[in-house]
Amino acid sequence: MNVHRLTRRAGGVLAAVGVLALAACSSSPAAEPSQGGGGGMTTVKVATIGLTSDGALLTGIAQGFFEDEGLEIETSIVANPPAGLAAAQSGQVDIAYSPSIPLLNALSSGVPLKVIGAADGYVDGAADSEDPDALDDTGLYASADSGITSVADLAGATIAIPARKAQLEVVIADALKDEGIDPAAVNWVVLDFTSAVAALKSGTVDAAGLVNPFTAEADAIGAVRLSSPSVRFFEEGATGLWTAGASTVENKEDAIAAFQRALAKTNAYANEHPEEAITAGLEYTGSTLSLDEVKVPYWPLAVLPEELERVNDKLVSLGFLAQPVPLDGVIVSAK
Repeated sequence: MNVHRLTRRAGGVLAAVGVLALAACSSSPAAEPSQGGGGGMTTVKVATIGLTSDGALLTGIAQGFFEDEGLEIETSIVANPPAGLAAAQSGQVDIAYSPSIPLLNALSSGVPLKVIGAADGYVDGAADSEDPDALDDTGLYASADSGITSVADLAGATIAIPARKAQLEVVIADALKDEGIDPAAVNWVVLDFTSAVAALKSGTVDAAGLVNPFTAEADAIGAVRLSSPSVRFFEEGATGLWTAGASTVENKEDAIAAFQRALAKTNAYANEHPEEAITAGLEYTGSTLSLDEVKVPYWPLAVLPEELERVNDKLVSLGFLAQPVPLDGVIVSAK
């Protein structure tokens, strides 16, 4: 896992790269935050999954919002949200990025996690906008030779997704259900995004769920965009979340509160300076995309209970959860 220790500097973000190994998930309490150099700065370890929207956090660091709160942020990129959540729960990191779906899955299994802030999401009313495709960096595409032109044509189709029971399957299943199609009536196959685009081109699969930049590759081969499933599923508000283990929230209360205060300034700044935040995210992830190829993220200023409750209810309705996850006390109020 790549690690970056980030502090303010005049020219941008300073990143020192190393390796941090994650141990298996355990229930041991997290240790007190370590003190960095430079007069009692508190080091906070943050796990991301390497998204362009991470640029908001990096820009907030570069602007000094976290340093002003006495925090030195050390970021690392983990393979996927479950790995980040395991690291947060075990105390290997203090804070981890997770979309709301993996978080709710973890909570349903009794993993003690808390939500401390919004990482990314959609503007209010996004699902009802005139062009929701412009807001969604995911897409459901059909092979050009399949003859499929709408979600309603997907009964019995073969659909590629990157993982079972994860976010793309959930949001596509929701789109299918809206068209009266039983998600169990399609053939789900697991393919990485590169293989999924190739399968669309060859006609090996009828359709595929993709994320940017693979959506651009699908457009380039003439695949048919059927839906922007994520924005229609989440509708609006925070979808990506900053999370922490319950023990971390209890044992590092001051550091978590300081992170929340800095995060509020960070997200507001990123929304006002999106090109700066996107550029930082592209550099952080090593992406070759240009600014014009990236759909501008939105960074909510808070996580509202109804945003988690809406996803919770949909997961139950779709059969991904047997019952709603109790959410009382999951969102930690900023101080």
